[in-house]
Amino acid sequence: MADSRLRSLARQAGPVTVIAVIILLFMILVGILEPYLPSAAAKEVGSGPRRAPPSAEWMFGTDNLGRSIFSRILEGIRLTFLLSATAVALAGIVGSIIGMAAAWYRGIFDLLIARFADVLFAIPSIILGLIIAAIIGPGSLSAVVAIFLIVLPTMIRVVRSAAMGIVTRDFVIAAQISGATTSRILFKHVLPNVASVTIVQMAYLLSIGMIIESGLSFLGLGVQAPNSSLGVLLRENSAFLNIAPWMVLAPGAMLTLAILCVNYVGDAARNIIEPSSPRPLE
Repeated sequence: MADSRLRSLARQAGPVTVIAVIILLFMILVGILEPYLPSAAAKEVGSGPRRAPPSAEWMFGTDNLGRSIFSRILEGIRLTFLLSATAVALAGIVGSIIGMAAAWYRGIFDLLIARFADVLFAIPSIILGLIIAAIIGPGSLSAVVAIFLIVLPTMIRVVRSAAMGIVTRDFVIAAQISGATTSRILFKHVLPNVASVTIVQMAYLLSIGMIIESGLSFLGLGVQAPNSSLGVLLRENSAFLNIAPWMVLAPGAMLTLAILCVNYVGDAARNIIEPSSPRPLE
């Protein structure tokens, strides 16, 4: 039964999306297992020659300190995915609660939530990252908080818009008349009906979160050395672009591939979860 369901989903998603899912799962799995792989020792300073080009021994070459770029990319994938997914998951939870509450209470509460989202939208991502880094200090926590605040208004608006059409439905009104509490109505009746929209939106926001994390780390506001994210690798190696381009191209290509795969998965999730638009009558 499970196999037939997976085959059905694969047919709906298409071969390109299936390949994207496989690549993403492989990246995540290898990133998680990276500390236990034999290649982990190659990211130590002086593990190989400095700025060695890609070869059979050094798959993506080495950096200015003789560290394997391949090993550092594996670590970078783990941190980039972890920080971005954590921030987007938190934004999904908080944004869903706030969005459903705004759709339920409406009035002044809905207006305040809308203005709060507008304020966050109005602040450029880099400026917001600078503000958070100045308050908290540069580091992984700053990156998570910045991504959370940047993607939160989008999640609030999407969930609020979807919940607006649910709170006036007959089954919600019937639950209210029967004496159900507001929290029970929101989490038992409204949330399951907006969950598909939330999941699809979170898939898109994950790619945005990865871009934000890489940008903040590139500016020195996110992950700090000696830890490596893909943005950190781009920052550290950008000075050697003219003499050792593989030091920048490898992490840049990996980041681009990850974002493309996440977007393909988001498109497939939207096509599978959300109902198709009705065809006009001819």
